[in-house]
Amino acid sequence: MSRPEVVPQDGVGVPDALQRLWTPHRLAYVQGQGQAEGDEPEGCPFCRLIGLPDEDALIVARGERVWAVLNLYPYNPGHLMVLPYRHVADYTDLTAEETAELAGFTQRAMAVIRSVSAAHGFNIGMNQGVIAGAGIAAHLHQHVVPRWGGDANFMPVVGHTKVLPQLLGETRRLLAAAW
Repeated sequence: MSRPEVVPQDGVGVPDALQRLWTPHRLAYVQGQGQAEGDEPEGCPFCRLIGLPDEDALIVARGERVWAVLNLYPYNPGHLMVLPYRHVADYTDLTAEETAELAGFTQRAMAVIRSVSAAHGFNIGMNQGVIAGAGIAAHLHQHVVPRWGGDANFMPVVGHTKVLPQLLGETRRLLAAAW
């Protein structure tokens, strides 16, 4: 493999010979655009998605009490979240029915992702509260992240970049059809 050509940058320092993969769409995430404004449903991006068409909102499936939506900033293709319709922050505040349907949807998500993309494993979990890493702490959401053997390649490890081989709309179409 040949090294990339180093382009001199007069006046801006010594070139480092690294390639750049520009992802300007992630700036909205970094700047917190679209994040929850307070703890009320009116400011919640998840609550806003519920009223949109499934394709526009990247919603994969809807149940009676919970729904599944693709993560807008996925770790891997097929990374989705299962959420209650009810705007509730803490897992202990779910009703027994919501808890059961959330668990069932998580199982269904795993089966669907396996059937569509042959995932070898999953990371499943939720961050409860801002201090625990929840980006939108006011609306409980459980992540379902598919994993494959060898998927921790050099890009995230060395380049701090995630390469996703499929557009979100196509991922949503495949998962929704299989659901």
